[in-house]
Amino acid sequence: MEADAVLAGPRVLERAVWTAREAAHAQRAHALTAAAVERRGRGQAHPVEDFLFTYYSWAPGRLRRWHPGVGVELLDAGEREGWAHYAGTARGVVVDGASLRAQRGPTVRLARDVLAATRTRPAQLGCFGLHEWAMVHRSSPEQVRHAGLPLRLGHAGTDAVVESHRIRCSHYDAFRFFTPSAVPRNELAPTREGQAAQEQPGCLHATMDCYRWAMKLSPAVPGELLLDCFELARDVRELDMRASPYDVTPLGYEPVPIETPEGKAQYVRAQRAFAERADPLRAALVEVCDAVLAA
Repeated sequence: MEADAVLAGPRVLERAVWTAREAAHAQRAHALTAAAVERRGRGQAHPVEDFLFTYYSWAPGRLRRWHPGVGVELLDAGEREGWAHYAGTARGVVVDGASLRAQRGPTVRLARDVLAATRTRPAQLGCFGLHEWAMVHRSSPEQVRHAGLPLRLGHAGTDAVVESHRIRCSHYDAFRFFTPSAVPRNELAPTREGQAAQEQPGCLHATMDCYRWAMKLSPAVPGELLLDCFELARDVRELDMRASPYDVTPLGYEPVPIETPEGKAQYVRAQRAFAERADPLRAALVEVCDAVLAA
């Protein structure tokens, strides 16, 4: 279901309708998380697919709980009475935007500021994923973040790529992992405080953060929108690692060799497609923020 259709849908849902959506959501979420849950049970890590459960720190089970979105009344939903940020009505329950605003107002306002501002800017498509390369620049083998994966060009080759390219990383949560030798090579100096003024839609990490904001706005975000954001973040993470200095072929991924003209062109095409795919999700999340702040 499209995000705009979810938000524009009926404000009152009969039990048969909302339980059907709840069941469809649980099935979709299970398909998206089952492999991660199985790996976790075996104590096995996956440097690409587990990122959304480690860096963002929300367990797979959080994705499986469906919410209708702020202001939607669920009829005959007594089992949800007492859920955080839900309020009882004469006929059922509703997600309580006022309660969410009272507890997380600054987060909601920040989310809105960042998401709305990002939509106003043109996508910058010339970074080529060099943030991942800058995270291992001039590092020793034991300092590499994904020690289980070899560097595709080796340490010297990786350093040469960093040192022969212009680096303009605008995303603070990528920049803060640059090695000390790579920090001064970045033409920008992104900060947490300046996030709303710095984010731009071509940034892969800013696009993955649609999922981050959707989780932080829960339960005001409809479940369908949350999973759309998760799927987008999952696909972006795959490109992020395929274009990284790591050799991901043992994991079944084809590298995107951004050190070559062909690899750069491939990266930009995917980057542009992700920016276009993210825009309606950002718009929907801004609408959620507005609804919470107006509640």
